[in-house]
This record gives sequence, C-alpha cells and structure tokens, in this order.
Amino acid sequence: MQKIPVAMTIAGSDSGGGAGVQADLKTFAVMGVHGTSAITSITAQNTREVRAIHDIPPDIVVSQIEAVADDIGVDAAKTGMLSNSEIIRAVAKTIDKYGFPLVVDPVMVAKSGARLLRQEAIDILKEVLIPRATIVTPNIPEAEVLTGVKIVDKQSQREAAKIIVEELGARAAVVKGGHLGGGEALDILYHGGEFIELRGEKISRRTTHGTGCVFSAAIAAGLAKKRSISDAVKVAKEVVTVAIKYGLEVGRGAGPVNPTAFQAIAAERWRVISSLKKAAEILKQEEEKVAKIIPEVQMNIAMSLPPLYARSILDVAAFPGRIGRTGNRLVFKSDPEFGASEHMARLVLAAQDYNPAIRSAANIKYKPEIIGIARELGLSVARVDRRREPLHVRSREGATLPWMVTVAFEKYGRVPDIIYDEGDIGKEPMIRILAESAERVAEIITLIARKL
Repeated sequence: MQKIPVAMTIAGSDSGGGAGVQADLKTFAVMGVHGTSAITSITAQNTREVRAIHDIPPDIVVSQIEAVADDIGVDAAKTGMLSNSEIIRAVAKTIDKYGFPLVVDPVMVAKSGARLLRQEAIDILKEVLIPRATIVTPNIPEAEVLTGVKIVDKQSQREAAKIIVEELGARAAVVKGGHLGGGEALDILYHGGEFIELRGEKISRRTTHGTGCVFSAAIAAGLAKKRSISDAVKVAKEVVTVAIKYGLEVGRGAGPVNPTAFQAIAAERWRVISSLKKAAEILKQEEEKVAKIIPEVQMNIAMSLPPLYARSILDVAAFPGRIGRTGNRLVFKSDPEFGASEHMARLVLAAQDYNPAIRSAANIKYKPEIIGIARELGLSVARVDRRREPLHVRSREGATLPWMVTVAFEKYGRVPDIIYDEGDIGKEPMIRILAESAERVAEIITLIARKL
C-alpha cells in the first residue's frame, strides 16, 4: 500500500487559527501530506493581539515528537514558535535522534508585535538548531537578528542568506523579501553555493497573518514528498502568494492567510464547469420549448467562483459564442470556459456584491406573459427602465448591467430572481434570471418555457 508522506509541525498553537500549528496543518492538507504536530506553546491571540502565552514543558514537547516518530514516522518537519532555550535544546536533541529533514522558521515576533522568542534564546537558536536545519526561512527582520546584516536590498539579502548557511551551518536558507519596498516580493534562496531568486506578486492586503508559517510548512511538505530543496521552495512561494491574495477578512486586525485557496480554487473551477454542463443538459431536455425564448442576441448562462475567489470576469465561466438556436434545436458552440462572457460575468459579479449567494445568471427573450409566469412561480421580479440610464453609465463599456442590479436592489431592497427591461433605441428588451447555480437557472428557464 502506498504510504502517504508525513510532515510534522513543532510550533505554537494560535487560538485565532491564523498562524502556528493551525496554519501549518491546513497547509499540510493542501499539499497532500499527512500533518502531525508537537505543540510548544499555547497562545491566546486573535488578529490584533497576543493576550497570553503558556509554554509547554520541554519533556512534553519531546514526548509528542517521539510518539509520532516511533509509530507513524516523520518524513520532514518544521519548527515555528520555540519560545525559550530549554524547548530549543530539547527539540534539537530529539531531531538528532530521528534525523528527518527540518525546516526552521525562526519565529521571533507575532504579526501583532508580541515577542514569541525570548531574547536569551536567540543565541541558542543560532548555535543549536540552525546547524541542524535543512533550510532556514527568515523574513528580513529575523534575518537581520540572526546575521547582524542590515538588509536594504537584494545584495544584502544575499549576504544574509549566505551567512546563515556558511557561518551558522544550515544546509540552505531563503531570506524572504516581503518587508522590502518595491512592486514585487523577491525571496533569495542560497543552497549549494548558488543563489536562486524567487520573484512573485507583492500583494497589498491586511490578510498576512500566518504568512511565514504557511511558507515554511509548504516547504516541509515538499521535502516530505522528496522534492529537492529548490523545488520545494518554488512551490511554497506559489502556495503562500495565493494564500495572501485570497486571505480571510475576519477580525479587526491582520486577517489570516488562506492556504486552502491553493487547492480550493482548482476544485471550485471544476464545480463551476460541471454545473454549467449540467445546466446545458437540463435545457436540452426541453430544447423545443426553450428555443422559443432565445433572444435575437442569443442566450448565455454564466456562473462564478464563490465570492471569496471571484475577483474579475476571468473568475466567471460561460458558453463561448453564446447559446443559439437552429429551428427548434439549441446550439452550444463550445463547452463552457472561464472568461467567455464579459457581459454576463459583470451581471453575476454585481449581483454578488449585494447577495453573495448569487452565483449564476442567464438572459432570455422578453415577453410580457413571461413576467406573469415568473410571478406565478413565486419568483421576485424587478423592472428597470433603460431610458433612465445615466449618461456616465451609458458611455462606459460594461456598466449597464451592474447599474441595473443597483437600481433593482435600491428599489426592492434585495436582488430579485428576475430583472427585466423593455429595451431602448437599438437595445433589445431582455429578461435576466439570477440564482445560486447554473442548474437552478436552467430549471427556472425550463419551467417558464413549459408554461409559456
């Protein structure tokens, strides 16, 4: 039987769930390894502050590591918060006993500013743990403390990374550049006498709590899967960039990064395409009836990723070339794709701003009797007069449908199931259906078509 790789986090517990063991275990799961843990400290913290810290006795920390290693095994581990010299010494001795690859994240200060590593323990960290590290992953303030180098640019980043390896004894080091200015996040990896530059998008968000934990945990997961050091670091860079970009807006301080986004986005994209394909099947079952309500501009159905991941029209899928008809037959020109319909994407995203449950929309031909049928079906209906569209909206490409959603919401206090207009000069009258999924939109369309 194939054995799943096992990674261990030897770190503190974050009651707010944003960093520490909690962030590490999420990252391990996303990376496809079994996550285990040895808790070194318990912290009472949230997005704004660390209220209390209780260090676990060193012998209990060691017992946790041994219990896992003796039975399950450890393919690679990472350290996070090791708050005092006694814990550091105990962890180092236990690592010698088992000899697994080790990622050292030299956690010193929490995002809120609270000190997580006692001053007296810094030298012990340098003397005892770093020489046992497969790779060390300091941010710039941490690298400055470890090396005494004032880091202001790429060259000083390189100097610090080299000192950690050649003077402090780590096998490799990556000095993260997120604290430097500029438009990109540049990390410098030093390994085997060579420097590797890892460039990434610098994302300006307040959801950065747990960044270092996710990065180091992702590296440990890579090492557990027998990736090379450089490959493990490259993948970890991708994971943490996505985690920051789709961080969670919770609490009133620095919100947590979201490592699950790395896996969740791919899964949600598959679900969206699957929902649209099922919607097409629903429509095809009643295509003779549905074909009669295809508008002159043809029809389309769009569906977005969940609101957390839906940032642009590229996060909304639809049918390329729209859905047409030949006689009483529906014509789907291609399978659904993301970014296939700007207009429908803008409609869905605008509706989602007011009601996050709305994920899908479609357009059908306007007929007064369809509005009556919709009301009979218990659907909420809103009429928007396109003749009242402001000039600044009319003159801006793609602004009409979001304007319609806003008007409907302001008029009715909610986003209705149906928004329709009776057209304007050069504009075909249209009915637009909004719902939580493409399948539900398709069901509404077929119900209307049957009754019509």
